[in-house]
Amino acid sequence: MTKHLFDHDMSADLSFALDVCKRSGEVALKYFKTGVKVTMKPDNTPVTLADQDCEKLIREAISSRFPDDAMLGEEEGESSHSKQAQRKWIIDPIDGTYNFARGTPLFSVLLALEEKGEIKIGVVHNPATADFYYAEKGAGAYRNGQSINVSQIERVEDSLFLFGGPNRFLQAGLWDGFTRLIEKSYRQRGVGDYLNFAYVFEGRGEAALEVGLYPWDLAPMKIIVEEAGGKFSDLDGNPSVYTGNCIVSNGKVHDAYLRLLKNP
Repeated sequence: MTKHLFDHDMSADLSFALDVCKRSGEVALKYFKTGVKVTMKPDNTPVTLADQDCEKLIREAISSRFPDDAMLGEEEGESSHSKQAQRKWIIDPIDGTYNFARGTPLFSVLLALEEKGEIKIGVVHNPATADFYYAEKGAGAYRNGQSINVSQIERVEDSLFLFGGPNRFLQAGLWDGFTRLIEKSYRQRGVGDYLNFAYVFEGRGEAALEVGLYPWDLAPMKIIVEEAGGKFSDLDGNPSVYTGNCIVSNGKVHDAYLRLLKNP
């Protein structure tokens, strides 16, 4: 075991992940403070030079430290030996590029380690606020070195419902279910991006719903919420981070949220 940014024991893999996210965040923050041009990718998502430079830094660090590990990243795709590798790092160099480019301090560096098909480590780092959320399998979930846990609220009627852009639910044909959740839940907040999930990790909200996402958006969220005592699934109730949608919850309201979303 080794020590890193925070005063508790952690594995060498998690120590590495925290360090590389911190260094990538420092690069992102330089661009954030000076401004950066945005271009649109073929899938109509924004990208900046900061995204590309941050992913390059992370990939080079992984290749140097773990040359046999595979990588899957938002900007550079999947490494050629991914199918043969036992371990795969899943990278989103800047999650929340739209916010980042507009000077809104709601963005993050996301990194996860998948081993034999299971997410083992996840890190979410917002350089603008210096916040780190992280977890590794069997070792609990943390924010900035302090243990975090999901809430104990059991009823949808008492819950805070968190979500991203409502237009995505409309495009996905989930508008009726989305409005049922709004009507049934006690409070609703569309804070977006990593902060939706962080509210659940820390027990400040009960469920976060997202659609139209990618594995690099979801992989760290899965392990962090699970280690915080909650639950992750896609909207069909499966544990995969590869289906493009998710509900992250305290576990107690999870099934009720899924039922309301799918059934009148």
